[in-house]
Amino acid sequence: MKYAGIARVLLASAAGAVLCGAANAAEVEVVHWWTSGGENAAVSVFADEFEAQTEHEWADTAIAGGTNARAAVMQRILGGDAPAAAQFNSGRQYEELIEGGLLLDLTELAEREGWRDFIRPESILTNACEKDGRVWCVPVNIHSWQWGWASIPVFEQSGVPIPTNLQQFLEAAPKIQQAGFIPFAIGGETWQHTGAFNVALVGIVGKENYYRLFRDRDADYARSPEVATVFETWRELTSYTDEASANRNWNDTTNLVISDRAAMQIMGDWARGEFAVAGKVPGVDYECIPGPSDTPFLTTDGDIFLFPKQDDPEVEAAQLELASLMISPRVQALFNVAKGSLPVRADVDMSLADSCMRKGLALLDDPNTVLTALNRFVTEDTTGQLNDLFAEFSFNQGLSVADAQERFAGIIETAD
Repeated sequence: MKYAGIARVLLASAAGAVLCGAANAAEVEVVHWWTSGGENAAVSVFADEFEAQTEHEWADTAIAGGTNARAAVMQRILGGDAPAAAQFNSGRQYEELIEGGLLLDLTELAEREGWRDFIRPESILTNACEKDGRVWCVPVNIHSWQWGWASIPVFEQSGVPIPTNLQQFLEAAPKIQQAGFIPFAIGGETWQHTGAFNVALVGIVGKENYYRLFRDRDADYARSPEVATVFETWRELTSYTDEASANRNWNDTTNLVISDRAAMQIMGDWARGEFAVAGKVPGVDYECIPGPSDTPFLTTDGDIFLFPKQDDPEVEAAQLELASLMISPRVQALFNVAKGSLPVRADVDMSLADSCMRKGLALLDDPNTVLTALNRFVTEDTTGQLNDLFAEFSFNQGLSVADAQERFAGIIETAD
């Protein structure tokens, strides 16, 4: 499937090359959940490059919402109607497919191309795609939740400076509200609340205590005064959102900042793609605030593609070509510039990177600021419990800090 838009400009100098040897043309169905404007610009890089550099056809299946898309893929694979490629997040979302022998083994390709030599940080491959020494997916980017997206005009018109941390923002929020703007923008999807809550949590308790909670399952610490402060801060933050937030998705929420109706959103770096599609310039129209914290971290989350086994050897050959292309230097640069994420390899031309990407690259270069993402530690079931809790706490003022914290400790205690 051919795409139009921003990616056409990026791809104007595309050079054709078959990446894994000659093969007969095949249709490769790719399932993903990239449906917003910025996401569409990014996935078009993969689609256009695949069709330009190979003889194969990209057949696009976009399903809105990561949870919906992953569920549909799992059902199709288990039902014997597997797509050729599917987007997942790095983590523990597809372990049963590996155990069931339902995925194409990419180990030979990874060894031939030296993935272990250039993928950084190493955990992007070893924690996300390797199991029992074999490689089962290809990582395509590094995403981090640790960003505040701020409208420069809103802060200017409110008479307050752009904050560098959440405490500064909370001090400014009343003036922003008095000026007629939404201080804190958030939507209704439950995952938005878990992601943003954990940004506040890391900024308050720090890296090691974050690990105590999610890696070490320290339920006693989950009941501590420090964690109570996180819940209190989150309650204050969400008191500055708008009444329509419960019915809004993430990119429409980002648009509130883009259109200068809201001051700030905490959202992953994929939000930068929405600003780019809207023609907004960092440092002029908006600001990207690492953290938001004076000691920011960078979670190394991201997207991966796995390749369900096929009965057709021509499709299998095309799958390997697609996997190789996705991680090639040229495509890594073009895709991540469009997506707002960081490339998984350091040896790519990032001359097109804007100031926000450069801030992220600087954080990535410092191992002390790199933070393992939540979904590397817990299953989808535990993540779902956290999503439900944090969203309820955001919207239900009747749920007290003490009760929410105790529920959180219980989830940590029984996490799998």
